[in-house]
Amino acid sequence: MKAALVGADGALLHEARRATGRERGADAVVESILTFAADLRAYGEEHFGESALAAGVAVPGIVDAEKGIAVYAANLGWRDVPMRQLLGERLGGVPVALGHDVRTGGLAEGRIGAGRIGAGQGADRFLFIPLGTGIAGAIGIAGAIEEGAHGYAGEIGHIVIRPDGPDCGCGQRGCLETLASASAVSRAWAAASGDPKADAADCAKAVESGDPKAVEVWQNAVDALAAGLVTALTLLDPRTLIIGGGLAEAGETLFTPLRAAVEERVTFQKLPHIVPAALGDTAGCLGAGLLAWDLLSTEVSA
Repeated sequence: MKAALVGADGALLHEARRATGRERGADAVVESILTFAADLRAYGEEHFGESALAAGVAVPGIVDAEKGIAVYAANLGWRDVPMRQLLGERLGGVPVALGHDVRTGGLAEGRIGAGRIGAGQGADRFLFIPLGTGIAGAIGIAGAIEEGAHGYAGEIGHIVIRPDGPDCGCGQRGCLETLASASAVSRAWAAASGDPKADAADCAKAVESGDPKAVEVWQNAVDALAAGLVTALTLLDPRTLIIGGGLAEAGETLFTPLRAAVEERVTFQKLPHIVPAALGDTAGCLGAGLLAWDLLSTEVSA
């Protein structure tokens, strides 16, 4: 778990990390979150002379942000946790915002991270795509994240790129994340190199050294990613594509061929700026802080 005290301008005032304790079960994870938040508030009172005015929390899995419920998270083992209510009670009644981890990270990247760097005042329309174990997405519109009618918007990782491709955990075949995630590259490179411990970072290094097998594995992933991105930009027409996650740590080893592959595929579509994420693993903390400040702004305007 990562937590932070965030100023009104998005400044990171204090950051802390703790284990989720998920080996002790779902209830223990929830209690760890509540205790962490209470301790963070106490730290703020001691070191800044005042209590936090609102709280934001970002969790993985299925999230009902409107009702404040963490619906389901396979890795954490919980179902239908009334997170907003529980946090509000533990924090003495301050307003609490609940968000999805990827969408919350995307909010921060678009408003104060890579989107701001690229657009000057924050990207007005962007797509944030972290390339990690899987591939997710966050659709940014006018400084907010579009959640969709049922909270599933942005799941670009489950666009089918190759109908005859690998089986995906979602039940489809050939989904983008089975071909272009960091996990997919790790699997392909482990097979191609004959080293079962080789991963995507190793593949990137081998590409940089000119290994032809690595170049083939890498280009296959880049081509699949480009196909998914062109589908997304055809539907959404974003001004900026913000790419994050472990695979993006390869820098221009990824971005140079990716920009070329996207440009090669577009016909009538407008090419967006394709930029690396800027906030790293603090994006979720900062995004949760932004959700909290947005709650206060809404209350003031009301």
